[in-house]
Amino acid sequence: MTEHLLVKPTPWDTVAFGIPTWELTEYSKKALEQSMQKYGHYTLKVDPLADKRLLHEFGFYYCDTLIEPHCNASILSEARHPEATISRNINAEQVLPICHGAFVYGRFHRDFNLPKVFADLRYDNWLKQLLDAKNVYGLYWQAALAGFIGYSGNNLVLHAVEEKYRGKGLSKYWWSMVCNELLASGHHEVKSSISTTNIAVLNLYSSLGFKFRNPQDVYHRMTM
Repeated sequence: MTEHLLVKPTPWDTVAFGIPTWELTEYSKKALEQSMQKYGHYTLKVDPLADKRLLHEFGFYYCDTLIEPHCNASILSEARHPEATISRNINAEQVLPICHGAFVYGRFHRDFNLPKVFADLRYDNWLKQLLDAKNVYGLYWQAALAGFIGYSGNNLVLHAVEEKYRGKGLSKYWWSMVCNELLASGHHEVKSSISTTNIAVLNLYSSLGFKFRNPQDVYHRMTM
C-alpha cells in the first residue's frame, strides 16, 4: 500500500526558483512538523474557515485566496464578435512576451520572500509546457494576437491578455469561444482557479454565467 505523503516536492517550482519547493497535502500538526525538517519554500491550501493558529505557530503566512469558477453548457452565456477569433495554431515567440509579467495577482508574485523575476519565470515555463502539449488557444483581435488561454482537460489553467487589449470588454468573446470548444469536445463543465483579488477576471467569469465554489486560503513559508 502506497504511503500517503504529507509533504510532497513540486519540481516545476524548484526549476523556477532554484530552491527546494514543497506542498503540504493536508493541514495537520504532523504535516506541519514534517515541513520543518527540510530547507525550502512550502505551500499549504486550507479552508478559509479553518483555525489558522497552528499555521502561525509554524511560521506560515497568508498569500492569497483562490476560488474555482465553473460552468456548463446550460448556463454559459455566449458572446460573439466577428473581429474576435481563437486558434491553436499559435507562435510561441509571439505569445511568450504576453505571459511575462502578466500574473501580478498570483500568489508567487505576492510572496515577499520570492523574487518577482523568478515568479515570472515560473509562469513562462508553465506556458512553454502547455505550448509543447498543444494545449494553448491564441486569442486574436482583427487577426492580431491579443492573448492566450492554456488548458488541461476541462480546466483553464493559465490565461492572459496583452495590456493594450484589456478593459475593453473583449475577453468575454474569447472565453466564450474557448469554453464552447471544450464543452463541445465532450467535457461536462469548464472550470478554472483564480485569485479573489483579481476583480477583472472574477467579473469576466461572472458575466459568462460561471458560478463559484471551493474557496481556499493559500499560505506559504520559507524554511532556511
